[in-house]
Amino acid sequence: MGNNRTIRASALALAVLGTLFVGQAAASGFQLREQSVKNLGKSNAGSLVGKDASVVSLNPAAMVNLDKNTFQADMTVINLNAKFTGGGTILNNPGAPLTGGNGGDPGDPTPVPNMSAVFPMQGALEKLYLGVSLGAPFGLATKYDQGWVGRYRAIESDVKTMDLTLSAALKLSDGVSIGAGFIWERAEATLTKAIDFGTAICAQAAASVPTSPVNTCFNPAWPLYSLYHPQSADGGFKVKGADNSIGYVVGAQLAPTDRLAIGVSYRSEIKHELKGSLYFTGVPALLGNDPRFVDGPGGARLVTPSVTTVSVKYAVADNFRVLADYQYTGWDSLQDVTIKRSNGTIVGSEPFHWSNTHFYSLGAEYDLSPALTLRGGIGKDKTPTHDTYRTPRLPDNDRTLYSVGASWQMSDALSFDAAYQRIEIKSPTINLPVDAAAGNTSTLVGKYTGHADLFGVSMQYRF
Repeated sequence: MGNNRTIRASALALAVLGTLFVGQAAASGFQLREQSVKNLGKSNAGSLVGKDASVVSLNPAAMVNLDKNTFQADMTVINLNAKFTGGGTILNNPGAPLTGGNGGDPGDPTPVPNMSAVFPMQGALEKLYLGVSLGAPFGLATKYDQGWVGRYRAIESDVKTMDLTLSAALKLSDGVSIGAGFIWERAEATLTKAIDFGTAICAQAAASVPTSPVNTCFNPAWPLYSLYHPQSADGGFKVKGADNSIGYVVGAQLAPTDRLAIGVSYRSEIKHELKGSLYFTGVPALLGNDPRFVDGPGGARLVTPSVTTVSVKYAVADNFRVLADYQYTGWDSLQDVTIKRSNGTIVGSEPFHWSNTHFYSLGAEYDLSPALTLRGGIGKDKTPTHDTYRTPRLPDNDRTLYSVGASWQMSDALSFDAAYQRIEIKSPTINLPVDAAAGNTSTLVGKYTGHADLFGVSMQYRF
């Protein structure tokens, strides 16, 4: 009976845990690097030292590379393909199997837009450059079939961030510049999962009668089994939250010769206190008066990580350049997620224990003619998560990036870019145990296979 009481408490009080954070996107964690299609075509190599207006948010110091007013619009479509194979059981003993399918393909094509503009000042302020950008540095969009085997862990995940960045750069001397930017960030999240009210009710009912081999909600001989047994009364949970917060980006560029350029930048953590609403559907009548399953305001804390990047560009010849990037992302800001109601009541906490990650890329650009440039690149991206804590909200693992792209200089004022990137994801495994403290009354064990395809186009106008 003690075990039933534990399950009853966790299922009723903590069943919503694990729903207010996100998994992964087009980079490790839920980071997006799709601010520039030109960078996409070289796996982000040399991202901080290019003649590209996206540097407004990546490295403001590199705005000095643009000698005219420049407006740039980028659009990248991320198409994630994933497939789950596996299953699970209800509780550890006796281990009734979970029902449901494999969830289908949780990733639909998702557009990621970005816009930026750079304005070199004139006259007495000719060493000053101002810029503005609007983009999405973090995000996730996945959706599984409603009745899939992992429905108690995740169904829909839709997380968006939008950054408005205002930057300034100062050219200290030929080849030396510094820059800084102010970031206003909007974060929004909508996440859903199923709740196994059948297990919650049967645990509650079994706890109210004397313990015996028959009085268990897992025994079909139990008189109340037809009404109360696991997976007999699935309901749903949805959480929606949003918040506005601020951060900053600083950077520098050093170009000691016409052939060599080095850039470095640091983007700060941005802390959000997401506030919104909790919604429950399909709550059985026996639990209808339970205050823990009443719709109402609630939220959780979200911290987007700090990002440190170093870029190098070297011109081997007038028409051929090699590039490299290194990026360090501070994912240790995500150690756990605590969900609270608006009155401060803690629903519970779920551990994530993400680690900081390293990203490396190499790329090259070749000017086939004054009007046409070809580029390519390869990158390696480590995952912040681990086998112990990986969740099905699009499970992450180490990635390899392969990219190709091209630029067409239509005129002195107008140019276009296109790029394609293939992301190969090392097949991740899921091995989630029953976790009474987090309200998870079932296991989930299996393996994912998948990859992502990214297609991008952009336009740059100089005047």
